[in-house]
Amino acid sequence: MAVSANRLELLQIADAVAREKSIDRTVVIESMQDAIEKAARTRYGAETEVRAEINPRSGELRLWRLLEVVETVEEPGRQIELKHAQSKNGAAKIGDFVTEPLPPIDFSRIAAQSAKQVIVQKVRDAERDRMFEEYSGRIGEIVNGTVKRVEYGNVIVDLGRGEAIIRRDELIPREMYRYGDRVRAYVYDVRREQRGPQIFLSRTHPQFMAKLFMQEVPEIYDGIITIRSIARDPGSRAKIAVTSSDSSIDPVGACVGMRGSRVQAVVAELQGEKIDIIPWTDNIADLVVSALQPADVAKVVLDEQAERIEVVVPDEQLSLAIGRRGQNVRLASQLIGWDIDILTEQEESERRQKEFTERSALFMQALDVDEMVAQLLASEGFSSVEELAYIEVSEIASIQGFDEETASEIQQRAVDYLAAIDRAHDEERKALGVEDELYEIPGLTAAMLVALGKDGIKTIDDFAGNAADDLVGWSERKDGETKRFDGTFKNFPVSREEAEDMIMQARLKAGWITEAELGTPAAEAGSEAEPA
Repeated sequence: MAVSANRLELLQIADAVAREKSIDRTVVIESMQDAIEKAARTRYGAETEVRAEINPRSGELRLWRLLEVVETVEEPGRQIELKHAQSKNGAAKIGDFVTEPLPPIDFSRIAAQSAKQVIVQKVRDAERDRMFEEYSGRIGEIVNGTVKRVEYGNVIVDLGRGEAIIRRDELIPREMYRYGDRVRAYVYDVRREQRGPQIFLSRTHPQFMAKLFMQEVPEIYDGIITIRSIARDPGSRAKIAVTSSDSSIDPVGACVGMRGSRVQAVVAELQGEKIDIIPWTDNIADLVVSALQPADVAKVVLDEQAERIEVVVPDEQLSLAIGRRGQNVRLASQLIGWDIDILTEQEESERRQKEFTERSALFMQALDVDEMVAQLLASEGFSSVEELAYIEVSEIASIQGFDEETASEIQQRAVDYLAAIDRAHDEERKALGVEDELYEIPGLTAAMLVALGKDGIKTIDDFAGNAADDLVGWSERKDGETKRFDGTFKNFPVSREEAEDMIMQARLKAGWITEAELGTPAAEAGSEAEPA
């Protein structure tokens, strides 16, 4: 009866541990088997290959020794001669393993302690795996927990079936937690680390706000209203852009709720963080006007290539548009994903006057005309000598006070001026060692070839190996700010599409691709294939 009681006790222990730690019963039984094997080796010798098996239904424990069949025995505890093996099992052959049953053992105090350590470690590993699997699938969700302790400003949260951490920089400023406080946070990362899986929570993540709105606004949960972008200055102010797939539902009104009830619930959770809700539109100019509210915007100028927006506001609206410590314009920039420059109407007027003066001086110097003629050309909207050189003569002649003869003379002087500059650039290009063959690429000018030469690009193959980013530059957005990296053609009005076309023409000329491949979508997309 004592034996059966022990059997029953093993299964009861396995069931209890499995329930308490929320892990599979089979894992607990396997850890017990490993522990018994370790304890048995202390009894039969560390060199003995012991196997233990606990019947998961009856709790019966069986022990046996595993022996490898060999020609000559060198390790008696692990090997057995072929003839002896065949006496036990006639089909045995060299390389096989045979088993010998071992009698039950009484665990010594040290063996029992060692077995306990094995079980505890195996159960802890299983518990960690279970926790990692559970919470790695919950990244992007909001979880609730209780503050367990606070260490150096970091809050350790008890989630019931695991611990998580809210690092100090992921807490809303001036937010204080004590032991036992309830806390709600966003799971943004789960990592396997040496000390076990680490669950990282955040209360400052933009998606924390998005999930809170999803809980408060049924239309967002149902997918009728979509949150397109969020920008936060945690604990102070936030901007959220929303759009609706149903024209009968006002996305802003739905998020605000009756008498502001919905948005106020989110504000309360975020420690009074003020939230501006604006309607999203694909028209960037309209979007920036809404994003800069409550400031009034007089004019918006877009630079799509640099993803930069210039906004002109009335003089008295400047501080409102910028916000305290630049908060309003910074959040608007994060929301849209473009850099925003704020100018007052007076600053824009002064800049325009400066540009007018600079253009007038350029025309006076390049065309050898007096100040009045230069100012007339500048006031008519001509911004460069190139425009004057390649525009229809009749457009110049249409300026009040000009006739056909005067217009032709101005255009000829513009052409001569550009030709002189081209000759100077061509001499510099030759001095840099840039090949004449590059002139055959449509769109490349002498000035561009000089820029290429200064960057070490001197042959068709050199040019063909470039990407569009290398020529026109690129932008990277990090921490809400856009950093611009210049390309070789930073001083030339070359679009990304034009740069890609130039590169493909160079690859065609270099023999990297064929005419047929040039017409395929992959080639048109600017494939980065290198020559074989």
